[in-house]
Formats: sequence, C-alpha cells, structure tokens
Amino acid sequence: MADELMRLQLADEEGVFAVRQAGRHVAAALRFPHHDQVRVATALSELGRELYSCYGRVSVAFQFDRNPDGNPGLVIELGFAARPDVVMPGEGVTAAARLMDLVEEDGAGELSLVRTRKNLPAGAYITDGELDELRVRLRQLHPVSALEELRTQNAELIEALEESQHRREELQDLNAELEKTNQGVMALYTELSEELEKTNQGVVALYAELDEKTDQLREAVETKNRFWAAISHELRTPVNGVVGLARLLLDPQNGALDEEQQRQVSLVIDTGVALLGMVDELLDMAKAEQGRLEPRLGLTDTHSMLGQLTALLVPIAKSKSLTLSVDAADAPPVLVTDEVMLTRVLRNLLGNALKFTDAGEVRLTVRPAPDHVVFVVSDTGRGIAPADQERVFEEFYQVPGVSAAGTGLGLPYARRLVTLLGGDLSLDSALGAGTTVTVRLPTDQPLADLGLRHVLVVHGEEAPRRTLRSLVEGGAGRVSEAPDAATALSIAASDAPDLVLLGSGDDVTALPPDAMVVAVTEGTASGHPPPRADATLSRDHIDPVMLAETVRQIRERRTQGDR
Repeated sequence: MADELMRLQLADEEGVFAVRQAGRHVAAALRFPHHDQVRVATALSELGRELYSCYGRVSVAFQFDRNPDGNPGLVIELGFAARPDVVMPGEGVTAAARLMDLVEEDGAGELSLVRTRKNLPAGAYITDGELDELRVRLRQLHPVSALEELRTQNAELIEALEESQHRREELQDLNAELEKTNQGVMALYTELSEELEKTNQGVVALYAELDEKTDQLREAVETKNRFWAAISHELRTPVNGVVGLARLLLDPQNGALDEEQQRQVSLVIDTGVALLGMVDELLDMAKAEQGRLEPRLGLTDTHSMLGQLTALLVPIAKSKSLTLSVDAADAPPVLVTDEVMLTRVLRNLLGNALKFTDAGEVRLTVRPAPDHVVFVVSDTGRGIAPADQERVFEEFYQVPGVSAAGTGLGLPYARRLVTLLGGDLSLDSALGAGTTVTVRLPTDQPLADLGLRHVLVVHGEEAPRRTLRSLVEGGAGRVSEAPDAATALSIAASDAPDLVLLGSGDDVTALPPDAMVVAVTEGTASGHPPPRADATLSRDHIDPVMLAETVRQIRERRTQGDR
C-alpha cells in the first residue's frame, strides 16, 4: 500500500513549475541520485504541461510505495477529467516513459489517471520517521517563479551538457586507445599468422618424415618376419632329418645298440625335438609382435611338464657344474593354461639363469597363492645393476660387460607370453647376489565358486545332454535341458540362464544378451563358431575345470569390454 506524501493542484501555467519543483524536492528527499531527480522533475513537467493544455485542472499526488515484495519506489498519479472531444497528443506520456521506470494510463475511475513510478536505488530504505519529516518539509515548500525555475532548468541543462561533453571526450580517448589496441592486435595477428604458417610447414615436414620412417619401420618388420620364417623353414628340414636318423638308429631292425649308445641317441632325439620347438618359437615371436598369437588353453599336467623341462636342461647345468633344482611339491597338479607357452617361458628363464650363472645353483620353485600359481626362477649368478633391470625387457638389449652369447630376445618374449596367459612377470636382482624372476599366472576357479544360478543344456540327443549336464551339476543352482532351440528360448523366457551349453548347431541368437554361450563341438573345433557363441570347446577334452576357466575368461572379456 502507498503512503501519500503531498498533493498539488495544477490550475495554471505557474502550477507546471510548482509541480516540477515538488518532484525534484521529493526525489531528493527520497535519496534518488541527482540524475534521477532531474528525470523525475522533467517527466512531471512534460506530463503536467500536456495534461493542463488538453484538460485544464490536474491533480498531482506524490506517494511512496513500500512494495515489500520488490523495490520500493516513488509513485506519482496525475488525475484529470477527460473529455471525449479532446485527443491528447501523447508526446508528454512518451517523454515520461523514457525517463521513468513505469508510465501507465488508467481511465476506469471518475477521474482519468496517468500513473508514473521511479524505483529507489537497490538497497535504499526509508523509515516511517523519515517519511513524516518529509511530509512536514513538503508542506513548507514555497512555489517559485517561472524565472527561478527556468534558471534551475538551465543549470540542470548546463550540467547535463558538461557531463555529455565529458562523456564525449572520454569516448574519444577510449576510441583512440581502442584504435591503438586494434593496431597492436593486427600486428600481433600478422606476426602470429606468419609464425603459424612457419609452424605448419614444419609440422607438415615432420609428418612427411614420420610417414617415411613408419614405412621404413614397416618394411623392416616385414623383412624381419620374412627372414625368421625363411630361417625357421631352413632349420626345420635338417633338424627333422637329424631326429629322423636318430630314431632309425634306435630301431632294433637296424642293429642293436648298447645301453650307453641308446642313451646318447635318445639325448640327440630330445635335443633335436627341443631345437624344433625353438624354431617354432621364432615364428611365434613374430606372431606375438604382430598381435596374432593367441593362447590355446588346455589341461596341463604340472609335474609332467616340469619333468620334461628339467630333463632337457639338466645336461646344460651339468656341463657348467651347476645344480638345477625344482621344488614343486606344493604345485597344483593340473593347470588350465597353454602348456606350450608356459614351457617356453620357463625354458627361457631357466636357460638365462644357467647361461649367466658361473657357479652355484639355479632353482625353480612352484607354489600356490590365492587365485594364482607362482613360478620363481632364482640363481646365484652375477646379478643385474638397477639401471639395467627394466632395460633387459627391451628387445635386443644386452647388459654391458656380459660375455655370454645371446640375442636379447628371451626376456621380452617371456614377458609377452606371460601377459597373453593373463599373468605378470617381474624381476629382482642385485649385483653379486643373483637374480630372481617371478611369474604369476591365474589358477582355475571351481565351477561352484562362479555363482552360476541357472545353466541351460541344449542338445538334440538325450545321451550327450546327460553328459553335459554331469559337468555342471553341483556347480550351479539349477540345470535345465532343452532338445532344440525353440524349447531353449521358451525356458530362457521364464528364467534367463547365466550359462548355455550348446551341444548342437541350433540358432539361439535370441537368447538374453547376458547369457554366456559355450558351444561344445564333436572333436576338434574348426571353422566359425556357432552363432551367439562366446567360446567353443571340444567335447573330447571338456571337463569341469576347463569349463570353469572358460566361463571365467568370458566374464573377464565382458567386464573389460564394458569399461
């Protein structure tokens, strides 16, 4: 609600000056800035002059609107008796609208109104006491003459002109400064453009050089791979011949050999077979570099593998008067891994240890750990300096000052194979105290520990279904059977399976996407896997351990794919 401050009657030309004077005084008392005081006074002058000239007597009421929901403000209402035969030009209303925050016309009452409003500056506040004091001062306000008001207007105009001139001069200075800045910016832009052009030319030249180096590197890699393939082929033929001839010597039909001769010929055969394995290893190294080498998991007899490996390396140890020891009493009897890859890793590590150990012992220790099996190869050799312990995993790098023959490929190749097997390889060494290389490989997890809720077995024949069912019973909460794809999809619709053992070529692509599908084939799997299959296993080699490892790997691949 608005509080009235004063009311005036505009009844003659002199009254226009009185209203203007009152507006200036009220605005000053309400602590409006000087320029807003001039705006209020000028707006009242324009409105009062237009309304008086059109309608005669005008009532002017000054009010203070507290407006608790927004900014308080000065409200001025100009009331007049409108006449239908008179049309107000509206120039005063237009001028006031440019000077005030609000100008509105209201013709609904007995008197027509033009209501204007000027909001107080943000944060301004007027107390009741200040309003009472303002009312007293306004009642004591004496009208001024037209000449005096004209003098006041002239002073305001002069002040406005001076301020305008000052603003114009500031604007001219700002424009001059901006012009200088623009000149500097253009100069800087030109300099940057030239520098960027030179940089672009350098980048283009660098890319051209990189492309050339890349082509050269690709050609070198292809040449190296062709060289390895050719050498492997050339070596395989004579080695096969040596192995074949040695086996002929062992044939009783070609003459009996005494015990020592048989032992020596057998050693020749074993060495030849090992050499063939190394030849194949050369090809696998090329495949590993190209990312085309994949492990072929299977059940590995740990003790048998270690026995064959030891038999191959013991002669080398004896030739250097070294002791080769294997401690595998606590080793898991069976591992799910690629036996060929694991054998190559251990042969490389043990071969390196024997090669760089002059006296003492080389020991292989195999022990279980939570979710892992650990292979530790330790020696009493010369050791490796800290600065070289990571560099030995770079291809073709050899520790300075070491005279033993080598290519510098064994450790990089071993680490790459261990990574393919899902494990890690680390090295710890000290000069004069020997070297220890540790290989950690994941062990199989029992099927019952995988948390399978529902396993669905799909096969068109009852006997194979029973065989597949026997693999998972006890390892899953529920096992269902289906003779065809339609039945399988019906079962899956009511209870989505975690795992599907697909023993036939049925199309089960409509299974829920979360279900893991393992295709179980007759004999060795060949060709493309069945639709929707996450893995393929041969029924001749499948068992609960192998199946559990396959399920674990499928889950791991899916987890990595979601990242």
